[in-house]
This record gives sequence, C-alpha cells and structure tokens, in this order.
Amino acid sequence: MPNVLKIPLPVLAVAMAAFFSPSLQAQTAEVPKEDYVKAHYTKYEYRIPMRDGKKLFTAVYVPKDALEPHPFLMDRTPYSVGPYGEDQYPAHLGPSDEFEKSGYIFVYQDVRGRWMSEGEFVEMRPHIDDKKSPNEVDDASDTYDTIEFLLKHVPNNNGKVGIWGISYPGFYTSASIIDSHPALVAASPQAPMTDLFKGDDAYHGGAFMLSANFGFYAFFTPSKNPEAPHPTVPFDFGTPDTYRFYLDAGNLMNLDQQYLKGGNWLFTDQMKHNTYDDYWKARDLSQHMKNVKCAVLVVGGWYDAEDLSGPYKTFYAIGKFNPETPTTLVEGPWVHGGWARGMGDHLGDVPFNAKTSEYFRVNVQFPFFEHYLKGKGAAQPKAVVFETGTNVWRSFPSWPPQASMPKMLYFHANGKLSFDPPTEGASSDSYVSDPNHPVPFVGYTTDTVPQRYMVDDQRFASYRPDVLVYESDVLQEDVTIAGPISPKLRIASTGTDSDFDVKLIDVYPEDYPNPDEGSGRPNKRILDAPPLHMGGYQELLRGEPMRAKFRNSWEKPEALTPGKLTEVDFTMPDLFHTFRAGHRIMVQVQSSWFPLTDRNPQTFTDIPTAKPEQFVKATEQVFHQKGAASGVEVLVLPRP
Repeated sequence: MPNVLKIPLPVLAVAMAAFFSPSLQAQTAEVPKEDYVKAHYTKYEYRIPMRDGKKLFTAVYVPKDALEPHPFLMDRTPYSVGPYGEDQYPAHLGPSDEFEKSGYIFVYQDVRGRWMSEGEFVEMRPHIDDKKSPNEVDDASDTYDTIEFLLKHVPNNNGKVGIWGISYPGFYTSASIIDSHPALVAASPQAPMTDLFKGDDAYHGGAFMLSANFGFYAFFTPSKNPEAPHPTVPFDFGTPDTYRFYLDAGNLMNLDQQYLKGGNWLFTDQMKHNTYDDYWKARDLSQHMKNVKCAVLVVGGWYDAEDLSGPYKTFYAIGKFNPETPTTLVEGPWVHGGWARGMGDHLGDVPFNAKTSEYFRVNVQFPFFEHYLKGKGAAQPKAVVFETGTNVWRSFPSWPPQASMPKMLYFHANGKLSFDPPTEGASSDSYVSDPNHPVPFVGYTTDTVPQRYMVDDQRFASYRPDVLVYESDVLQEDVTIAGPISPKLRIASTGTDSDFDVKLIDVYPEDYPNPDEGSGRPNKRILDAPPLHMGGYQELLRGEPMRAKFRNSWEKPEALTPGKLTEVDFTMPDLFHTFRAGHRIMVQVQSSWFPLTDRNPQTFTDIPTAKPEQFVKATEQVFHQKGAASGVEVLVLPRP
C-alpha cells in the first residue's frame, strides 16, 4: 500500500476554510504582478553631446539578459521621455509587448530644445542637405551623433539600430533616416508629420485646421530647457460646444491675442504663414528623403484626422529618391496612432470585424524589426493594406495597385451620381453659403475633434440647404476603389473667395440591421440615449476642403471673379474601400466645415485678420453639364 500523507482533521478543516474563504482569495488576487520592466531591464541616463556641443537627454534601458548582444530600438520625441531618474521606470517599453519580451536595448531621447535636452527647439526643424560646419545641425545629424555615442558606450549591443515614432516622433523618425548612419538598419515612421501646409496637421487644401490646431497649441508651448515636465492646466473653453466658442471668437487673430495672449509663437507661426511660403517649403521633409539606406515601414491610418497625408508622401518620396531601399506601406482602419493601442475592431458606429491593431502589432510591425535587427523571418511586401467594406487584409507589390484604373463619378441633375458623363447642355445646382452660420462637421455637440468623425453618419449634413447631395443608384455589384480621390469641380460664385468641401460617402441599405436588432417596431417611449439606426447610414469615407483662391497656386492666391465659371480641382488622400452591392455611393459638396476648418469669409482677403463685415453670404453654383462636368475621380480596382 502506498504511503499516504495523513493530515489531522482540525488542520484539514482550517485549510479547507481558508481555500474557500472569499477574504483570503481576495488577498491572494491582490498580490501585485511582477514589474516586468524593472525586473528585466537596467536604466541608464546619458546627456549625449552633439557635434555643436549641445547635450541631448537620453534614457537607455538595457536587458539584464547578457547571454547575447541586443539591437537598439530608438524613439526621439518632443513630448518628454519621463519618468526621469535612473531609479524611475515606465510601465512599458517599446512599440508593443512583443518587443519588451524579445530583448532590445530601448533608447528614448528628448529632442533638441525640449524638456531635459539642451539647444533651441524649432518647429519641424528644416533639414540641411549640405552641412558646412559643426554648428549646422538638424535631426539627421542629431540622430547620427546619438548612434555613434550609443555604439561606443552601451555594452553588449549587436551593432544594429532601429527607430520608430508616431506623429511628431514619426517626423523625427523620418528626419533621422536621411543620410542615415550605417548602423541604422530599420525605421518605422508612423503617421509622420511631413508637409504641414499640404495636408498634414496645419492646413488642408489651404484651409486652416482650426479646432485641432488651437487645441494642440493650447498645451504644446515653448519650454525653457533643460526643464522637467510639470503639471499643466487644461485650456478652459468655457463651454462644451466648440462650434459656439470658435464662432464667437471671430477671426484667428482674435483667438491668438485674446486667448493665447500672443504667448505661443508656435501657434502664431502656423496662423500667419497661410500661403505656401518659404517657411513651409523648408519644412517639407519629403523633398529631402535622400540617402535612406535602412529598410522602412511606413504606417498610417485610413481615418487619421491629424496626419493622413504624411505616410503617403513619405512612402512615395523614399521610393522616388531611394528606389533600392526596401520600403513597405501599411494602412489600416485606424485613427491617429490607433494601431499602437486597443484592438482596432471598430470606429464609432462602424465595425471592422477583426482586431486590426493587434494583427498589425503581431504580424507586421514586430516581424519587421525582428527581421532587420535580428535576422529572423522574412521581409514584408510593398503594401499591406486593410480593405474596408469587405474588412480584409490584402498585400500588393505596389501602391496604388497597378490594376486600378481612373473612373469619374459624375454629378447629374436631381442629385444623381453615376460613372456616365452628363449630356445636358445646361445644368447646375446652387446653394447659399453663409460663413456666419457655417455647416458643422459633426451632428452633435463636442469640445474637441472626436476621432470618430472620420466615419460619422452624414445624414445631419444632407438635410441642410447649403449642402449639395449626389447619390448613385443602388449598386448591383461591389465597387472597389484603391488610391487617391480627386474632385474636379466646375463652379461659379458670387464671392471673391470660397471653400469647397467634398465628402465621399458610403450609403447603407435601408434594411441594414442595427447592432442590437429588436422587434423593429416604432417605439416612442425612448427615455435614454437615442437609438442607432444603421439603415440608410451615410458613412463618411473621405472628406477634404479646398480653398478656391489656391486653385492655381499655393504660393500666390488668386481671387475668384464673381459669376465666372471656374475649375477647382484637387486631390484627397488615398482610400481602399469596397462599396458593397446593395449600397449607394454619395458625394456631398458644401462651403464650410466648422470648426474643423476656419471660416472662409468669402471675401478675398487675409483670412486670419478678416473683419466681421467681410464675412458675407455667397451663392455657390456647381455645374454638371456637357463641357462643364463636375465629379470625383477615383481609382477603381477590378474585383478578382
């Protein structure tokens, strides 16, 4: 008979009571988990000297596992690399958990002139192609000098460096790879600020992105460095309704002087440089993407409200100047930085039926750096893109796909939209645009720019008399568009300047099911939030403004001649979307989109200083006739 451990009954009773005791279970559950970063990394802080003598504060986290050498993975930021102090650790390291567990030497650096780094901060510091002295510095040289220092002073490294960053750190990533250091072998600029005047944060189509920019520069202010981060007081709008706040504020100069007290030159610069002048030209990083010797993974989101165009410009520029450099474009159904957090399974009311952010982090981003920094796995294809509508990931050897062909969606009388050109001899629609009663960009009250607006239901706008609506017949088969979207308008205005905001929309069938489908019977006893009705939902896919005075030149604006037929053509950022059979395609045209963009007074003038009496009504006429056809050109991808 085997030996049996005998436990006295009283002892067993106590043990069993403890096992089933809720209080003891709670105590057990509250045992803190291991602080993974502290347990597996040692932190070092350096003040790394640059070639001009300025020192940049750099936090380095070295794996305690010294069995094999590790690569560096850098992030350069203007937003602080805190917590500061060699005994202070962040909760997480790297772009995602996979990196933290895999063994990298993580490097975080306050860029020049921010927080604990010395030097002068310059907004999107211009790149210097030909540096003639050690005092001529930029972010490429700062990164180069940082890498030189790290290779020599941080032991047990494998001699390879990667860099990544989102938004402003995405800009620093892009800037860092120009004339790149030989040890820099992999980079991922994500939602990189690239050309602030032409489509990134500051201006879209010549219109100032009002709410987002004022909200950003209310807290992103010049700092006296070296300076540790300190608590800040959020800006008080005095109302949860920014539509009312910005309308009451008047022009941009009032905002600057009355609310910022002229104290943030960063905002003032954005506001006063309202043409494509030398200030902006020097900051167009895409013109300098040369001698990029490392592999590049460019990442963006189809629904990025801040830096939608930056990824495309960066991707195309690297390909143009460095055709041999391995470069991949990744685009998913994400908001600004949405791939780095959360699941990415929906935005607002629109589901994507997949955990797209998790897929990217595990199957694209992590393998990219593992391949180039550790020699594991295979390289990524040229384009890895998520097709919305059908909600599926696809890969292509080029972007846009070579098979996609341009087709024009034409406006017609009676609000019709089709791929057939108009045949009428004379046909147009008109509306009265009043800058003192602008079209809102969302159908609800908000104190910010909600990220979900990029797919919000547009029925609230289609009911307004100052919004033109063109809608196709019900689609009998799927229509897939892949690439940039190009409105081509033939207009006339009674004003000397006007905006033309164009929105491409997917209209759901009227019988489209609601998320929580009930009996379907009308119910007047609604006491809580209003129900979500997906039948007839008008999902915004892409929308952009175009300020008419820039129709011929970004540098030299030209007034409209009242009543004269004029061409207003422009291009909106790329999209990869399938309009499903049973849906409709819609285009909306309007002349204000407030306070997403600033108001055009519809008088040819310096808009930031426009006087109240210069904000006047204008009648906008859109032609759809033979010889003066208006519409939107898209790239249609044949279905397999």
